[in-house]
Amino acid sequence: MNPTSKITASHLSRLAIVYVRQSTSAQVRQNTESTQRQYALASTAAELGWLAEQIVIVDADLGVSGRFGSEREGYREIVARLCMGEVGAVFGLEVSRLGRSNADLTRLMELARLTDTLLIDTDGVYDLANVNDRILLGLKGQMSEIELHFLLGRLHGAKVAAAHRGELRHPLPVGYVYDEDGQIVKDPDEQVRRAVEDLFAEFQRTGSALKTVRAFHETGRLFPQRAWAGAWAGTIKWGKLTHARVAQALKNPTYAGVYTFGKTREVRRVLPDGTVSSTRRRRAREDWAVLIQDHHEGYVTWAEFLATEAKLAANNTGRGARPVREGTALCQGIILCGTCGGRVGTRCSRKDSKVTYLCAEPTAGCRTVIADTVDDAVAALLLKTVTPQQIQVALAAADEVADRQVRTHRAAELAVERARYEADRAERAFGQVEPENRLVAKTLESRWEAKLAALAEAEAALATARAVKPPVPDHDALRALAADLPRLWDAPTTSPRDRKRLLRTLIADVTLLLEQDSDIVRIGVRWHTGATDELVVQRRGPGRTPPEALEIIRKHGATHSNVQIAKMLNDAGLRTGKNLRFTPRHVAGVRGIYKIFTSRTMAVRDGEISVKQAAQLLGIPADAIYNWLRHGQVPAHSRARRWCIPWDSATQEVYRKKVAGSFRLKPNPPVAATGDAGS
Repeated sequence: MNPTSKITASHLSRLAIVYVRQSTSAQVRQNTESTQRQYALASTAAELGWLAEQIVIVDADLGVSGRFGSEREGYREIVARLCMGEVGAVFGLEVSRLGRSNADLTRLMELARLTDTLLIDTDGVYDLANVNDRILLGLKGQMSEIELHFLLGRLHGAKVAAAHRGELRHPLPVGYVYDEDGQIVKDPDEQVRRAVEDLFAEFQRTGSALKTVRAFHETGRLFPQRAWAGAWAGTIKWGKLTHARVAQALKNPTYAGVYTFGKTREVRRVLPDGTVSSTRRRRAREDWAVLIQDHHEGYVTWAEFLATEAKLAANNTGRGARPVREGTALCQGIILCGTCGGRVGTRCSRKDSKVTYLCAEPTAGCRTVIADTVDDAVAALLLKTVTPQQIQVALAAADEVADRQVRTHRAAELAVERARYEADRAERAFGQVEPENRLVAKTLESRWEAKLAALAEAEAALATARAVKPPVPDHDALRALAADLPRLWDAPTTSPRDRKRLLRTLIADVTLLLEQDSDIVRIGVRWHTGATDELVVQRRGPGRTPPEALEIIRKHGATHSNVQIAKMLNDAGLRTGKNLRFTPRHVAGVRGIYKIFTSRTMAVRDGEISVKQAAQLLGIPADAIYNWLRHGQVPAHSRARRWCIPWDSATQEVYRKKVAGSFRLKPNPPVAATGDAGS
C-alpha cells in the first residue's frame, strides 16, 4: 500500500509541523548530524505536497529531555495546535522523538485520531483512524520506552560498578586534575595548589568561612575557578574569593582524599499546573552509595574534614551554640537557662553599657543576672583549671603567624611569576609577527601592553604584602609571657573574642541553675571532657537601700524635704546600697522607686502661692498660667513636683501685664487673697 495515499487534500490544507528535539545540550553541540536530519524533514514535507508557508518547524525543545511532555514548550505547542485543528501532519525523525513516555505518546495519538492528523516519520505515514496504524505506533512507543529503560539501567549499573572501584570520572574541584592514567592527583600548577592550601589554612586559623574570605581580600589574594562548559571548558580563571566558594570547598570531601558517589537523590513532584518539578536532595552520609577514604592525596585529612564540618554547623546561628561575637559577654552563645532549658541571650544597657544575661523566652522562674557575675566566676574557674602548658600553645601560634606570612607572600610571588610568563609569551608572539602585517602586530602589541600592566600590578601587590609584614613575636619573649596565663587573660591586647575562643576550647556550655535565694546565683559548667562543676556566687545588681534607711524615709517623707532626710540618714551613719553617703538625689530616687511622695502642702512656703490661688486672684483659668510656666514667661519655682509663685508686688505686676496683653483671656472679677497658701 502506498503510504502517500493516506495524505488527502484535507491534510494538505492544514499545517505540517516538523518537531526537532535533542535530549541534552551536549547532544545539541556534539550530535549535529541528528539535528540536521531532523531539520531536513521540512524538505520531506514539501515533497509530500505541503507548501513552504505551511511548514512550521518547532525546535523549542532542543536540549530538553522527553521524559515529561509537560516540561516541553514545543510539545505543548504541538498539542495546542492539534486541538485547534490547525495541523494536518506532524513530522518526526522517529516516533519516539515525540515522547519518551508512552503516556505522552498515547495522548498525542488520541488527539491526532480525533482531529484527523497524520504522524509521519522515516518509516512511513500513520493514520490514527486506522486501527493497524494505531497498533503499530503503540508497539513502537512501548518498545521505545522499554529500550530507554534498559539503556538507562545498563548505563547506571556500569556507573555504579565503576564508582565502587573509584574509577568513575566526574568533574573535579579546583586543585585536582586527572593524570594520564585517569588517577586523581593534585594540580601541577603550584599557584593553584597554594591557593587551595591557603583557603584551608585560613579557615583553621579563623574558624569562620566569612573571615577566610576577608583574609583573602585584605591580602589581595585571588582564588582559581575552573570552567566546565563552553568555549573556556577546562581553563582556570582567577577571581576574588566568595563565601559560597569557601563553603563549597570546605564541605567537599574530595579535598580530604575521599572518593564519593551517590550523595544526592532526585525528587519529583507534580505542580498544580501539571508540570513536573525535579530537584536534587542531599542524602545523609550513611546513605551515600560509595565512600572510599584515602583514595587520593588530600589537602586535609578525613578527621580535619569532619572537624571543619562540625565547626561550620556550630557557626550556624540557627541552632546549637552561637559563634563567637565581638561583645564583652564571655559566655555569650553557650549559656543556657536551667529553669526552662532555653537559650540565654544578652542585653546591653544604653545608660551604663552594662551587659545582662536574660532568658530568650522567660518564664516566671527564669533568672536575669548581670553578665559580670557569671563571667568572672567562670573565668576564675578556667584560669584555676588550666595548667601551664599554654607555653607550647603560644609558640605554636607564633609559628602559625610566620607560616601565614609565608603563604601570603608565596601567593603574591606565584602571581608575579605567572604574570611575567604571560608577558614574556606575549612579547615572543609580538616579535615573531611579520612587520608588514600591521593589523596583527597592533593587536599583539596591545595584548603585550596589557600583560605588562598586569605584571606591574602583580609586582606592586607583592611589594605591598612585604611592606605590611607584621613582626613575629620572639620565642623567648613568648615563653616569658605565656608562662602567666592570668596576665595574658587580663592583658589589654587580648580581645574579648580571643577570650571566648579560649573558653570554648575547654568549656562546652554554662547553665544558670534554679535557685530559690534571689541573692545567690548557682552556675553549672560542663567541660568538653564531660566533667561538670558547680559554682555558687553572690548575686550582683543595683544597690539595695538598707531597711533602716528605708524606714526613716517612709517616716519623714511626708513632712521633710529630700535635703533634710539625706542629712538625717548621714547623721545616723547609714549608707546607700553602693556604700555611698546619701544625697538629696539618692533620697529622691528611693522616693520614686517605693512611691514615697512629699506632701504637696510642704512645697508652698511663706510669701508664695500656688497656681490655683494665682488663677483665683487674677480671675483667669489655671491652664493659662501653666502654659506661661511651661514656656518660662512668668516667674515661679518648681518644688516637690509643684509650682510655687513668689507673690510679691513685682511678680503680681508681671502676671497682670500678661493678663492685660492677652486678647483671649477675659478675666473674671478677682478674688481677694485668703491668707496662707494652700490648695
